[in-house]
Amino acid sequence: MGIQGLMKLIGDYSPSSVKDNGIKTYFGRKVAVDASMCLYQFLIAVRTSDGVLTSSDGEETSHLVGMFYRTIRMVENGIKPVYVFDGKPPDMKSGELVKRSEKRAEAQKNLAEAQEKGDFENVERFQKRMVKVTPKHSEDCQRLLTLMGIPYIKAPCEAEAQCAELVKGGKVFATATEDMDALTFGSSILLRHLTASEQKKLPIREITLDHLLTDIGLTQSQFVDLCILLGCDYCDSVKGVGPAKGLSLIRQYGSIEKIMSNNPKLNFPENWPYEEARQLFMSPEVVKADSVELKWSKPDEAGLVQFMVEDKGFRCVIINFSLNEIICAYSEDRIRNGVRKLEKCKEGATQGRLDSFFTKLPSPATASKRKATGEHGHGPMRKKSKLSTPLLHKKK
Repeated sequence: MGIQGLMKLIGDYSPSSVKDNGIKTYFGRKVAVDASMCLYQFLIAVRTSDGVLTSSDGEETSHLVGMFYRTIRMVENGIKPVYVFDGKPPDMKSGELVKRSEKRAEAQKNLAEAQEKGDFENVERFQKRMVKVTPKHSEDCQRLLTLMGIPYIKAPCEAEAQCAELVKGGKVFATATEDMDALTFGSSILLRHLTASEQKKLPIREITLDHLLTDIGLTQSQFVDLCILLGCDYCDSVKGVGPAKGLSLIRQYGSIEKIMSNNPKLNFPENWPYEEARQLFMSPEVVKADSVELKWSKPDEAGLVQFMVEDKGFRCVIINFSLNEIICAYSEDRIRNGVRKLEKCKEGATQGRLDSFFTKLPSPATASKRKATGEHGHGPMRKKSKLSTPLLHKKK
């Protein structure tokens, strides 16, 4: 689900914290990628007319197609991805998981009715609503990434929290996910649409947390309280409190406790676990960044052919990327060609970003403080962006 209404709030109150870029903007960048979000996208997008792609023995393989080719696309554009997989969900997320399970059960019922009526348009729609990322999907992709020479991490808990930890620890430049709560966990840069298919032609949307906090006038801890007010995976939102009102309340009172004590008429949920949610956002269970070693290695061509072609049946398969109706054939030759692309990128990986040789510029908040105290600093001015499209977020 992420954070309800957060993208709308950013669009209304901090459009300058958002930039739309092409993928080549991130040449030389290391990026932590939310693997579970990617797998969900692949299982929905990479399909045949009968549903998800499968091998000859009926095993799902859509996730492997998506992971293999989208990863190659990132690497070809100079990005060094590290995938982060979800661990055990926190107990507080059980309510959200129950809701998702109920929605899938409802979709199953609707699917049966649509199939009986021959309503093929709704058949596809309800099939997508039933998609669930399983441990087997994750295990398959971890095996694939190992053979591709791409590092991955199994988070002890939430993948977004682990991605944010890698960003805060300087191991990677940004978190790539569609879930806005990566910002709530403290990722200084969030990239959306990085793993979207090329056919959708979506720009990569970069959101900078420091600029956002400066624009809305909140500290990180106050921002966490705002996200809890709006509604997150760990607790329900407060009825009648949307983005504008939530921001106004946090600005006025500074914390959820003070809002509650000064606004008895607000309809707070009974037994509302906001303190526990705050703790999960502020001190999540993660592998500390300083103990993580990231290594990108040479792909194992023989291992990839064995795994993808022999084990998973990628000898000659026709795939329909839904919505765009693009037909592609996958075979051993295509797997080997993908390996050659990875090897070529590995050989040319010695060239880094020019800005890596210079000291990092201070954040806008730090720069403002220096200006106020008479200190002088020099750096490029950030041009405010004029967003051509509304900032909308489709919930997970």
